[in-house]
Amino acid sequence: MGASDGSGDAVRVAAIASLVPLEELDEDPFLVDSRSQHAMCARWAAERGYVITRELLVHAVRPDHEVLWADVDAGLVDVFVAPCERVLRAALRSVDAFSAECARRGIRLETAGLAEPAYDAQMKARVHRRLSMPTAGYDGC
Repeated sequence: MGASDGSGDAVRVAAIASLVPLEELDEDPFLVDSRSQHAMCARWAAERGYVITRELLVHAVRPDHEVLWADVDAGLVDVFVAPCERVLRAALRSVDAFSAECARRGIRLETAGLAEPAYDAQMKARVHRRLSMPTAGYDGC
């Protein structure tokens, strides 16, 4: 069907990223690095001509939580995308229940499936600095 939902408008995507504590950085840096998760979703959407209309950052959220469905109910989202199943498992309390709710509502749920960044010590340090100083005006550069 291409990049159109049939009405001539671009397919609108809500990108799901996981909100995982900074303490998990050494164990699974990608799960902690929500910026890279959203970037992967944006790359996936751009490759298809889709438009990211919402970036969600959640942890163990209920599948029926309003934060997930408000933009769908408002007609602003056609597809949910997450970088991978691992992110979905961290972001949602029940991936199966969320998948079922997506099917019930006629909303696609996709995973980007792109290669994750390789985290070396320097990259982990940048993620740590960005996440540990959010109120200091640090922009992650």
